[in-house]
Amino acid sequence: MASFPDVGDPMPDVALIGADGATVRPSDFRGRKLVLFFYPKDDTPGCTTENIDFSRLAPEFAAAGTALLGVSKDPPAKHAKFTAKHALTAPLASDPLEHGLADALGIWTTKSLYGREFLGMVRTTYLVDAEGQIARIWRKVKVSGHAAEVLEAAKALS
Repeated sequence: MASFPDVGDPMPDVALIGADGATVRPSDFRGRKLVLFFYPKDDTPGCTTENIDFSRLAPEFAAAGTALLGVSKDPPAKHAKFTAKHALTAPLASDPLEHGLADALGIWTTKSLYGREFLGMVRTTYLVDAEGQIARIWRKVKVSGHAAEVLEAAKALS
């Protein structure tokens, strides 16, 4: 079984594509904390709620010296529509379909629904410290109250 990065390990520096089409990497955020929240799909109920919650708390994350970045496999144009439709302020990035950051983290994996297997994103959040080390991981996230819990952890991380 493959070994994936865990708490205390460096966040893999795999390039993502920002909503504006520009490349964005975890290393671009060195010197401040970073919350990378991975979610399955734009404009689905749980993912919409999660993105709205992080956007609502974005000023508090900024005050805690913490950048936000939501990540899914959706293309930048879909992120732009999703952002505009829900007035999201937390930036979004697209993870390449193959050999992306989610693959490097082991959270793009085989899932099953109604007996059908498919590749999908496991809703997971990473809190990365200012030096680029993974400080905390939330796996198989339940959306309700999650953004507030991550905010408290970001505030507590020096």
